[in-house]
Amino acid sequence: MHAGLCLLRLPPDLFWRLTPREFAAMTGAFRPRPAALTREGLAALMAAYPDERSDEHGG
Repeated sequence: MHAGLCLLRLPPDLFWRLTPREFAAMTGAFRPRPAALTREGLAALMAAYPDERSDEHGG
């Protein structure tokens, strides 16, 4: 109810007429999700953005 009435600011009569599928679509349930991070993807990110060690922090 909070998402429909407060976040989406739907009038109550419209909110209560929505089907579950319509409400899910309005709240982003069907938008594409990014692919899961794989080991290879993590290794590529680590190579592209290595942690910088600072001598002042004992690293």
